Amino acid sequence: MKPRLRHVAELAGVSQATVSRVLNGKAGVSETTRREVLRALNQLGYEPVGVARARRRGLVGLIVPELDNPVFPRFAQAIESRLANEGLTTVLCTSTPAGMVESDYLEVLLDHAVTGVILVSGLGADTTAVDDHARYLDLLARGVAAVLVNGAPTGLPVPSVTVDHATAARQAVGHLAALGHRRIGLAIGPRRYLPSIELTEGYRQGLAEARHDDELVSETLYGIEGGHAAAVQLLARGATGIVCGSDLMAMGAIRAIREQGLSVPGDVSVIGFDDAGPNPYVHPPLTSVQQPFEAMAQAVVQLLGEQPLGDRDVPHLRFRPELVVRATTGPARVPAVDATG
Repeated sequence: MKPRLRHVAELAGVSQATVSRVLNGKAGVSETTRREVLRALNQLGYEPVGVARARRRGLVGLIVPELDNPVFPRFAQAIESRLANEGLTTVLCTSTPAGMVESDYLEVLLDHAVTGVILVSGLGADTTAVDDHARYLDLLARGVAAVLVNGAPTGLPVPSVTVDHATAARQAVGHLAALGHRRIGLAIGPRRYLPSIELTEGYRQGLAEARHDDELVSETLYGIEGGHAAAVQLLARGATGIVCGSDLMAMGAIRAIREQGLSVPGDVSVIGFDDAGPNPYVHPPLTSVQQPFEAMAQAVVQLLGEQPLGDRDVPHLRFRPELVVRATTGPARVPAVDATG
């Protein structure tokens, strides 16, 4: 196994951040500590900064979780085209539980001496994967530029680009509230992920702004099946409007609504998130909160080219989404009045 940043830190008796500072020639490290780190680097055979970049400057690894969800091919396409304009070649890696995982791909990319790595919704978005976050520091220490997309842990000194998930949920709730909906549900994926946490925060903010008190949250999976299961739960709790954490979840929610003999948007309104797929062409066309893919991709490539950052503050850019209203949202149905009462 090739030595990693944590191995050097353990041998030298210092933190990984200190090792990174030595490798990048930053100030703030005593001469004694610097010598200990250099001794550990030499003993473990850790590849010095700049070697990988000098070997091959034209390859950039792009790691995405899957290709079934249209949001990830959409990001890949936008990023790849901009990398090509910079004379860089994209190596697309799909990290799935059934195949190679993120850490495996990082090993392969390092072996191929890539000049940069872009991780879209990677382990950085998983709050339970703290031990894996050190791998990103390892990239920077080896002179490999890195950018995290939609998944940057607080305090990690790696440049990031993300959409404002909280604003997305707040926009969706506000739209439904303006249409007269009072029982508004939220269908999200596992709450260990940063986007789920932020979507929930924005949902609550939207309810507060609309002066609605009832929280209706269903945590399932980011996919059609997850959206279906969430909608069944939320409909049982009286939801007339459902905000979904992805467009795929929205598709599943619509199917569940129809299975119960209800209509969209006549009985229940549905809003998706991402707006990466053929939303204008499904029936009915899906209302969704759109990520600004082109602007985010441009920022990703720009940040990749600006590294190493030296002693400058590490940039974390947050982009505002846009609500795209189509035909799956409509006015809340007014309950019929019992004339015999």
